[in-house]
Amino acid sequence: MPGTEELLQKEMVTAYLGTDPTADSLHIGHLCGIMMLRHLQRCGHKPIILVGGATGMIGDPSGKSQERNLLNEEALRHNQECIKKQVAKFLDFDAKEANAAEMVNNYDWMKDFTFLDFAREVGKHITVNYMMAKDSVQQRLNGTARDGLSFTEFTYQLLQGYDFLYLYQHKNCKLQLGGNDQWGNITTGTELIRRTLGFENEAFALTCPLITKADGKKFGKTESGNIWLDPKRTTPYKFYQFWLNVSDDDAEKYIKIFTSLEKDVIDALVEEHKKDPGLRVLQKRLAEEVTVMVHSQEALDTAIEASNILFGKSTKEGLEKLDEETFLDIFDGVPQERIARTDLEAGIPIVDFMALSTHIFPSKAEARKMTQANGVSVNKEKVTVDKVMTSADLIDGKYILVQKGKKNYYLVVVE
Repeated sequence: MPGTEELLQKEMVTAYLGTDPTADSLHIGHLCGIMMLRHLQRCGHKPIILVGGATGMIGDPSGKSQERNLLNEEALRHNQECIKKQVAKFLDFDAKEANAAEMVNNYDWMKDFTFLDFAREVGKHITVNYMMAKDSVQQRLNGTARDGLSFTEFTYQLLQGYDFLYLYQHKNCKLQLGGNDQWGNITTGTELIRRTLGFENEAFALTCPLITKADGKKFGKTESGNIWLDPKRTTPYKFYQFWLNVSDDDAEKYIKIFTSLEKDVIDALVEEHKKDPGLRVLQKRLAEEVTVMVHSQEALDTAIEASNILFGKSTKEGLEKLDEETFLDIFDGVPQERIARTDLEAGIPIVDFMALSTHIFPSKAEARKMTQANGVSVNKEKVTVDKVMTSADLIDGKYILVQKGKKNYYLVVVE
């Protein structure tokens, strides 16, 4: 919005960004907004992250085709605490500094606000004509959503507008940040501030484009769903792999958005990458930076070690160090065989194990031939034809990893 840059150069500005508390973790779709707050604070300004406890009970029509499920207060408070822990890795909440980050929840000022008071104090300032003109409203009214737009969702922009007014009055917050799908809601807030407090009271908006992939598809979504910041929802290995596997064009874009690397460092990495794209210099640095920022150096080291298990040299000790979730993530999509635990207790000769107990080889002759040629590994260790499989070979008490040749893995699950 015009005047925003001048404001930021003139004084320490308090700015807020709203986030949805309908899950107990943020996902990487939220990261761009969080990085905006991070840059803001590093430049000496004060960031506020607003958890939409009240608005999360309703649902924002912007970019959505249907209403969301409503949460109770207990679930919202739990989600808020989880989100704060994640955001604390990006923002400094240390109260000793004037620009310390703060987290607020709009449920705190909305829960006792009666409908009559809201209609009188907020509703009277914004016309229906003004609200109807917003793109987010028009798209839902003219779109394909069967149910149209509920009154509850229609009032969403007033509620978000009131958040801005409240923070303007109580926290001297003059700027709201968000994705560009929030432009309509944010400008309703700046309008509400002017109409309620007088036109000399100025508030500002700063939005960023929604992040997309080079092919135009939505960023952050995979076939298996969102990439979450919570390691219980998305393991650091899977998180690291997501960034490692982005395209060259996306890596060049994302490293500018999702890391705090200096411009000259990024420029040098881009040049190095162009000389030999096969080395994936950009993707590796991007994956390292984001994984450390969201998780930790230790989590990155584990993720790299886990990657080496599938794509490089590793040992049985390396396999045993992995937690079960990461282990299964690494071998997701690898053919699985199942055998009974009782079969293993008696001991099974390796050739029988691979050709009869499982279907890793079509015949004992082939299994014997490849094993004799040093082409079979069990749990990353080469085996000979006299090897007998027992329960001592189990990883995590129920898995055996068989490797046939260099690239063919089989996961045997013992039940």
